[in-house]
Amino acid sequence: MSRAEPPRKGLGKGLSALLGGGPAAPAAVAATAPGAGAPRAASMLPIAQISPGRYQPRRVFDPDEIEALAQSVRNQGVLQPILVRRVSVDPPRYELIAGERRWRAAQAARLHEIPAVVKDLSDREALEAALVENIQRQDLSPLEEAEAFSRLAAEFGHTQEAIGQALGKSRAHVANTIRLLGLPDAVKDMLARREIDAGHARVLLTAADPLGLARRIVAEGLTVRQAEALAREARQQPRGKPASRGGELRDADTRAMEKRLEEATGLKVALQHKRGGDSGSVTFRYSTLDQFDDLVQKLTR
Repeated sequence: MSRAEPPRKGLGKGLSALLGGGPAAPAAVAATAPGAGAPRAASMLPIAQISPGRYQPRRVFDPDEIEALAQSVRNQGVLQPILVRRVSVDPPRYELIAGERRWRAAQAARLHEIPAVVKDLSDREALEAALVENIQRQDLSPLEEAEAFSRLAAEFGHTQEAIGQALGKSRAHVANTIRLLGLPDAVKDMLARREIDAGHARVLLTAADPLGLARRIVAEGLTVRQAEALAREARQQPRGKPASRGGELRDADTRAMEKRLEEATGLKVALQHKRGGDSGSVTFRYSTLDQFDDLVQKLTR
């Protein structure tokens, strides 16, 4: 009885190691592999025979970026091969491992074939290759990166240190990125929509009220340092005492009124009421001129 292979703790040499080597496939074309220093042989495969990969860590593809890439493909062709693995021989089917943007752009450009390197990859290697390509190209959002790191650790036994070394990241970066998955769903949605960035999200991990602070970051356009100061101030507040800032009182009634205004206008709202007085201010935060016009119309009806 053969002994089971122990879990591997380090990633491979990257996408170039997967694309390089091996005999050239028939009907090969010259194409530069991502991360490789010299042209590699790639087969021309029918686009219709290729399906999206199960281990693609990227979830969101910007339609404008795909169209821009499609225009480049129309003019110059696909300059870098995609990476696939064979799913079946009869009929021939392939699973996409790396290069989904090029594959989507080739479809948008109405190409029938695309240069591809075919490799026999395990599930582990498929995820690694997809992750390495996206990380090297800086294509993943913070949450997509966190999910990919988490899968490498949970499903394939990689340590955080090994993941960091293979991808040129620190162990702390890997650990802090994975922690983003522990944020409330509403905050993760804001991060996915890029209303807040990864720096804000890391501050929210230690905040007493992550969602409340996230909404305030968006409404007031706070920097990471300002968010850190508010989170630190909230942690120092005695329990049961509403957090204050610059003489402003923020209690449950204030937050409830903000929510009502947000529901009525569809915009993020920051309501600030001076402690011990009758004065204050209301801030509406809009992202486009159309939103501003809508607000003006609602206020002037």
